[in-house]
Amino acid sequence: MKYLNRINSPKDLKNYSENELPKICDELRHYITDTITEIGGHLAPTLGAIEITTALHYVFNSPEDKIIWDTGHQAYAHKILTGRFNDFSTIRRMNGLSGFLKRSESIHDFFGAGHASTSISAGIGFVEARELNSGNFKVVSVIGDGAMSGGLAFEAMNNIGHQKKQFLLVLNDNDMSISPNVGAFRNYLLKISTNRYYNVVRSRFTKLLTKFPKLLQSFFYKAEKSIKSFFLPVTIFEELGFRYFGPVDGHNVEELVSVFKKIKNINSPVVLHAITKKGKGIDYAEKDPVKFHGVKQKETKSSSPSIIYQNVFGKEILRLAKDNNDIIAITAAMKEGTGLVEFAENYPDRFFDVGIAEAHAVTFAGALAASGKIPIVAIYSTFLQRAFDQIIHDIALQKLSVIFCLDRSGLVGEDGATHHGVLDISYLKCIPGMTVASPKDGNELKNLLYSATTYNEGPISIRYPKDNSIIYTSDTPILIPKGSWEVLMKGEDFVILAVGSMVYKSVDIAKEFQIKGINIEVVNCRFIKPLDEEYLKIAKKKFRKIITIEEGNLDGGFCESILSHFSSSNSNNDILTLGLPNSFVDHGTRDELLEKVGLDTDSIKSKIESFIIQ
Repeated sequence: MKYLNRINSPKDLKNYSENELPKICDELRHYITDTITEIGGHLAPTLGAIEITTALHYVFNSPEDKIIWDTGHQAYAHKILTGRFNDFSTIRRMNGLSGFLKRSESIHDFFGAGHASTSISAGIGFVEARELNSGNFKVVSVIGDGAMSGGLAFEAMNNIGHQKKQFLLVLNDNDMSISPNVGAFRNYLLKISTNRYYNVVRSRFTKLLTKFPKLLQSFFYKAEKSIKSFFLPVTIFEELGFRYFGPVDGHNVEELVSVFKKIKNINSPVVLHAITKKGKGIDYAEKDPVKFHGVKQKETKSSSPSIIYQNVFGKEILRLAKDNNDIIAITAAMKEGTGLVEFAENYPDRFFDVGIAEAHAVTFAGALAASGKIPIVAIYSTFLQRAFDQIIHDIALQKLSVIFCLDRSGLVGEDGATHHGVLDISYLKCIPGMTVASPKDGNELKNLLYSATTYNEGPISIRYPKDNSIIYTSDTPILIPKGSWEVLMKGEDFVILAVGSMVYKSVDIAKEFQIKGINIEVVNCRFIKPLDEEYLKIAKKKFRKIITIEEGNLDGGFCESILSHFSSSNSNNDILTLGLPNSFVDHGTRDELLEKVGLDTDSIKSKIESFIIQ
């Protein structure tokens, strides 16, 4: 390394000449690629943002100036240039760097960013704080990787546009989120970026101005918007009150530096539209940015042959759609991540990717349900949080039969606190009329998904983890009565009420106790809501001690429903509740995190032993 190991802050970057910046970008690109292909992480998004990142830190003065990031996986280069070069190999590992922006990690991470479309709103907040405190620092928000398809971004632009305050919005336009971008705004940006006439006129107009005296140049610059309008339609950004610059080559770091220097002191909201290529500089990532959006750690041992839950979902929704023309699949920029690629190919008229717009996805699904269709909304648990109001107001209140399939429920591993799906039981269980289910394996996911298409009694959510599905066969699915549980092991001494990913672990633990002469009954509580009231009547009389285990927050979780049930009947049963604490869990492998929160096999056994000998 000629440069990176000498750059411990943005101030060090400024010691180099502008013509050395391309070499620094090359070092960043190769160092990030070598590291991430070895240990795993987001690759293509950050490769496309390297020149923008380098230019920003070269021109602006972080941490005095505030650079706010969106979809934080763009910011690996930012981490390296802000003093984290030596720790970069720990990214996404237990006790290492976060894969996203994290305020506690660096003074240069001004606002956390794990989800998308937040940077403009946050940037405006810093602008207003600056004005209230009579500050004079600059504020820059970087948005990209599909985040402009999120409604929050437009809400924020509407709020700031007509205020005469310095604010720079850098649009990193790579025409991608994880999947290729969709929608009218994507087509609008594409029209701007490919409009040769626009670029020619803009270029010639700028050169023409240099031939006039400075006084006239000043006049013409002030009239720039009107002159643009004469030749071309005004951009939506200008209609919202921003000054628009671009499109520029987002991989020409020297040009970016030049542009940033010219526009940094404009005392009004400004948009710089930079065209980039996701995966830039690495052939295989450029050719397939979807596949290399994130890469897995190199395998040190053979992986399990079991099919993962998202692929079970993909196969089963395809099977259901073949026999039922009313089934519709909806996702929010997650076609690949939710297992819907084959569905989209086979049933393009019944597949809808709405972009990073979860709230819209939910209300859209509600109208489809009201029209007699069977919408299946596949969204990661952590991302569905952004549509909480729509689930209540537009779906549950109207008793519409929308099926929510929540991938990545529970602890997701290296993506960390922003992506763990540990709150969905709590926030869905409290909604009137919502059914909440969690399969123990791939076969039960198959059966629950099929059953959900037949219930037609309001919304249902089916949660499953980022993990292997344990057991899956392509047999014909069977109907599961709503609210029914399954006794997997008979016992006389104690009972474990287990949910989803904790079911087979509970069976294994019960077998170990059985060897010691302790007979524990294990129940697969595949329905978190409604509860199996008939079984609970039996359990209340049969067992003095009851144990609940779930991979979700205990506050508001399955255990609270059990505690409430027994409390309302004035029972004297002792109940041990095992689950996740009401705190944010950092990143690490899934096994490491389960051990950390006490949901690994040894920890559960120890807690049960202590409980049953009381």
